[in-house]
Order: sequence, then C-alpha cells, then structure tokens
Amino acid sequence: MIRAGIVGGAGYTAGELIRLLINHPDVEIVFVNSNSNAGNKITDIHTGLYGETDLTFTDELPFDQIDVLFFCTAHGDTKKFVESHTIPEDLKIIDLSTDYRIESPEHEFVYGLPELNRKRIIRCKRIANPGCFATAIQLALLPLAKNLMLNNTIHVNAITGSTGAGQKPGATSHFSWRNDNISIYKPFTHQHLEEIRQSLSQLQNSFKSDIDFIPVRGNFSRGIFATLYLTCNTDLDEIKRIYNDYYDDHSFTFVVDKNPDLKQVVNTNKCLLYLEKHDDKLLIVSIIDNLLKGASGQAVHNMNLLFGLEETVGLKLKPSAF
Repeated sequence: MIRAGIVGGAGYTAGELIRLLINHPDVEIVFVNSNSNAGNKITDIHTGLYGETDLTFTDELPFDQIDVLFFCTAHGDTKKFVESHTIPEDLKIIDLSTDYRIESPEHEFVYGLPELNRKRIIRCKRIANPGCFATAIQLALLPLAKNLMLNNTIHVNAITGSTGAGQKPGATSHFSWRNDNISIYKPFTHQHLEEIRQSLSQLQNSFKSDIDFIPVRGNFSRGIFATLYLTCNTDLDEIKRIYNDYYDDHSFTFVVDKNPDLKQVVNTNKCLLYLEKHDDKLLIVSIIDNLLKGASGQAVHNMNLLFGLEETVGLKLKPSAF
C-alpha cells in the first residue's frame, strides 16, 4: 500500500483528494494535516464523506510513516513549508499550488502534466501539479505545438465554476452574487499564462505568439469550458489526425466528434476536445472538471505514475451527465 499524507486538508481540492484516496485500492491515508481543524473529524468539514472515513484532522507531521506527501495549501505556503521543515529526501511530493510550476535550477519539481511530461514524472520525486485553466488550455494546444503550428495569436475564452475560487467565501464567490451572474477577471494577465507558455515552448521552441486569455467566472459549481481559436490553414481531417495521434496513448484526454457539454466531464478526470474549422479559423473546445482533471484527479494520476501503477487506477469515475 502507498501511505499518503496531506497538508492543508480543509479546502475543496483536499476534499476531492481525500475522496479519491480513500477509494483508491492501493492507498492508505496516514494523516490529513490542518492546524485550524486539528482533532475534528474529516466529515465535519467534508460532509460528503460520511460513512466513508473515520479519519480526523491532525496538527502532526509524521513524515517517516508515509511514502507520498500532497500539498493542498494556499499559493505561496508550500514553498514556505518546504523551506521551514526537514522533509526526508526520498519522500515523494505532489504540490497542488502554484509555487513550483515554473521549472528552475533552484528546485527539483517537475511540471506534472502527464500528457506532456509522463516520462519525466515517472522518474522524478517531486511534482508541481498544473493549474486548472492551464490544464484545459494546454491540452487544447499541445498537438499543435508538437507540430510547430502555433505561429499566430491564440484567442481563449474560458469559464470556470465557483469552486475554482476556493472554499473560503469571498465577494465574488458568495451564492447571492454568483447565482444568475457572470463576470470576467484578470483579462490577459491570469497567472496560469506563464506555465502555459512554458509547456508550449517545450514542444515548439519558436513559440512566441500572444495568448489573449479572457477568464470568466461562471454561475455553476464546477467545471471549465474553454473555447480557443486561431488562424490555421491545415485541413480539418489532418488536424483531427494530429490530435488523435498525440493523445492515442493517453488515458484521460479524448477527441470527440460532437460538440460537447460540460456535464460530460464533471466528476471525472477526463478532458474532452472538439475541433471545427471555419474558413481559415480553427475552433477548439476543451472541457474539464476543475477540481479533478484540473487539480486532485490529476494529482492522483501523477501519484499512480510515480509509483508505477496503471495510471487510471482510482480514477474511473462517472460523469454527472444525468
């Protein structure tokens, strides 16, 4: 059994991660660390887990009892934690924050997008889990980058559910504001752009095109629906072949022939991609669950790869399509 610990156990991503791990046939959760909830039952916070676990939150950190440590901490806190604690060198780490997503000689974290870095993930010890918007957008563009086809401006509009803002209530996540409402935020400046550019440049060294990204707050709970378009003179059948070839040996990303809807991926670790041509414009639709494929599901996928498991173990989930 893989023995797992979680730091930062009270948020949405932690709740989904706990749900996945307690139902994973090869994992035992040893501890869930949360200083503010120490001594309380997990089900006091994650009420959807009634009947599935008797675990309680703890303020202890028994690193010597685990094989993998997940960080579900606020952005900036993982780096502070790593720098202030003595963590065993052979302990595998999967960080769901932004802290180590940009690769650097100053740290050993590998960017954990399996559809891009699967071979590197298998060989490493520390994983920086991608952002949710970044995951949806990158999966829409990686096959084009591999074929050196990203040579003009990429236009992106992506709408996300309220869970993307985290569990702590805020002015733009409160139900009375969010319900029957949408708004944009951080247009052209979203923090996930840097990791997106890093990945595209990894496949296409010449990539220098603008990414005009407009993030949108949606009036639903979970999921990301991204639409992208760019100028592309390649025939649609050839583009579909390029995408199908790229994702042929990947377990969670699928190119579909019918225009998809969000409920097809909510509660799953899937990404669905749909392609259309309109004269010289290529339209790409990319949809994921922001808490699973965009966070905790991808973290479990990375864990499976780190420990040599079949990558879909614990992630064969049913969508809420009806």
